Amino acid sequence: MKQDIILSGVGGQGILSIATIIGWAALEENLFLKQAEVHGMSQRGGDVQSNLRLSTQPIHSDLIPLGGCDLIISLEPMESLRYIQYLSKDGWIITNTSPFINIPNYPDIELINKELDSIGNVIKIDADAIAKEIKAPRSANMVLLGATASVLKILSKEKLLEGIGKVFSSKGEEIVNTNTEAFNAGYNYAQRFINK
Repeated sequence: MKQDIILSGVGGQGILSIATIIGWAALEENLFLKQAEVHGMSQRGGDVQSNLRLSTQPIHSDLIPLGGCDLIISLEPMESLRYIQYLSKDGWIITNTSPFINIPNYPDIELINKELDSIGNVIKIDADAIAKEIKAPRSANMVLLGATASVLKILSKEKLLEGIGKVFSSKGEEIVNTNTEAFNAGYNYAQRFINK
């Protein structure tokens, strides 16, 4: 079993935290893991992208081939489409619907949504709004990770929650609880898309 994942978004949105939690959970499950260098993380507001490959068998490359991606996880809707050529025919896109408009010619959000709607397996979630609703505005990335857990077959929801506890433990119990709540809110939201 394997899952090849592209993580995308904008610098400062928390892509690295998602990658760290998935990576921790994968290692705890004794999975093979390769992650390509994260591009763009040094520039707040710039595009961020990374390949993350998980498998029960050895992995020979850290890069995902065109058409080979099982899952695009994106904290920004336009960024989810930037890597569409990598998505496999049965692949999933899990994307935040709240745009981060950091360029003057940002495309019309209705056009982005129309393109996303033309793809078979998509979970569009307003992670920013859900995070604000539960009074955790800085946890939109964990809302998105929770939504992702619905289709991340190689890792269990429980193991990802353990990862949240481990990764955020140094920041205190309140931060762990806030991020856990955000994860659960995203997971519950995504359930309506899974068996449609």
